[in-house]
Amino acid sequence: MDFLHNPYPSQRNTVLAKNGMVATSQPLAAEAGLQILRKGGNAIDAAIATAAALTVLEPTSNGIGGDAFALVWTKGKLHGLNASGPAPSSISIDAVKELGHNEMPKLGLIPVTVPGAPSAWAELSNKFGKLPLIEVLEPAIQYAEEGYPVSPTLGKYWKSAYNAYKKNCTTEEFQGWFDTFAPEGRAPEIGEVWKSPGHAETLRQIGLTGGETFYRGDIADKIAEFSQAHGGFLQKEDLANYQPEWVDPIKVNYRGYDVWEIPPNGQGIAALMALNMLKDDVFHERDSLETYHKQIEAMKLAFVDTKKYVSDPKTMTYSSEALLSEKFAKQRRAVIGDMALTPEPGTPPKGGTVYLATADGEGNMVSFIQSNYMGFGSGVVIPGTGIGLQNRGHDFSLDPEHENALAPGKKTFHTIIPGFLTKGSEPVGPFGVMGGYMQPQGHMQVVMNTVDFHLNPQAALDAPRWQWMEGKKVLVEHHFPLHLAQALARKGHEIQITLDGGAFGRGQIIWRDPKTGVLCGGTESRTDGHVAAF
Repeated sequence: MDFLHNPYPSQRNTVLAKNGMVATSQPLAAEAGLQILRKGGNAIDAAIATAAALTVLEPTSNGIGGDAFALVWTKGKLHGLNASGPAPSSISIDAVKELGHNEMPKLGLIPVTVPGAPSAWAELSNKFGKLPLIEVLEPAIQYAEEGYPVSPTLGKYWKSAYNAYKKNCTTEEFQGWFDTFAPEGRAPEIGEVWKSPGHAETLRQIGLTGGETFYRGDIADKIAEFSQAHGGFLQKEDLANYQPEWVDPIKVNYRGYDVWEIPPNGQGIAALMALNMLKDDVFHERDSLETYHKQIEAMKLAFVDTKKYVSDPKTMTYSSEALLSEKFAKQRRAVIGDMALTPEPGTPPKGGTVYLATADGEGNMVSFIQSNYMGFGSGVVIPGTGIGLQNRGHDFSLDPEHENALAPGKKTFHTIIPGFLTKGSEPVGPFGVMGGYMQPQGHMQVVMNTVDFHLNPQAALDAPRWQWMEGKKVLVEHHFPLHLAQALARKGHEIQITLDGGAFGRGQIIWRDPKTGVLCGGTESRTDGHVAAF
């Protein structure tokens, strides 16, 4: 296997296995996916099981009421699924402004968009799964019904969310969140057992009906009635009319490897644009001033272009092909100089999240991501159901001239992105780094760690990370080489060292050796990550 180099001290070793593998940020969720593999399910079944379990086991980052995206390798082809939901059909810029808002709020029912995650589970199960959906959801149902002890990273973020919601979510529509996630009048402590019977019953009904009840049945009625009772825009028709979309993944070729992402409305294109700018450079060392400087400069240019031009593909001025064109890449590459710049968008030519990776012994591999956005999402939980609604609509602009302007039935610019790597006609495997706007930055760093510097999955994830924030401001981890941080500062980068590793994303990787079929997995040392395999 090519990717077994490990120059960085690791908290854990890369995991090797033959028959199946699940990598995600919560150990019990990874084991839930492995349980399904052992029962005869494939990588797609395992991904669904893990994703559903994560709504219970890591509710600080995702939930039943969130969105999802997937890249699925099966039978020699990569498939893309966009299960992000649109804005309600009754919402508009004027309607939001009439409620006294000059920008989309973060909390409450106004930023709620149609949840897509349950539709992703049902669609993946119908198209590629081997086991019945209800059987695949059983581990998640069991954890919701019987409870589980809260893990360390989960407990930290749960307490932080509780303190924020206690301060900011004081009206009636938020009571369901406190009843569900703070039943003792506080966040559960690390090691304390938490359960959610309503969550269990919702998952059971989704499994028994193939998701129909969530969009066109009893659960849909509960969501719509609660929204209407508390001044929300989401209606039953929005749920009934929703379907996830199968899409053609987009790619760039980077030094002989194809790097794949879901096309817009997701931000994965930013990682591809940055790699496209750097693919003709030669990087001899990972920990060098030139490497970091050019990575940061390329990423910031890709980001400002993405933020300006990416939205619902039906309304975008420039296509993905234009943004990934050689002409535009060369134009943007020419902007990169010896000193840090304050990025401005170019002109293309016309033309809170969880991540998981799974693989099985048959060659199927899945890159899957889902989120409620900003931790628990909107702060609204439909009483008695465990359904925390996402606040993805916060990313819409109330400027009608903006590319991502709010409109009824429109999908917003989306942060969550799964990644996949191939070489020729062979899959290398799924990868992802969850965490808001860190995600494409993490994708680029992980791909370069793998392709340019030949690091194994665990080393590629453990290596120090940086995150561009805005202007010339760049965060670096506390174990980032100090002499390089100082050298970057001399080039005009405004470097800030931070102690919170959570700011730099949480990643998972599974690579497959095409000759032997051996799976090689790494998981995030910045959280409670785990690779389950057999």
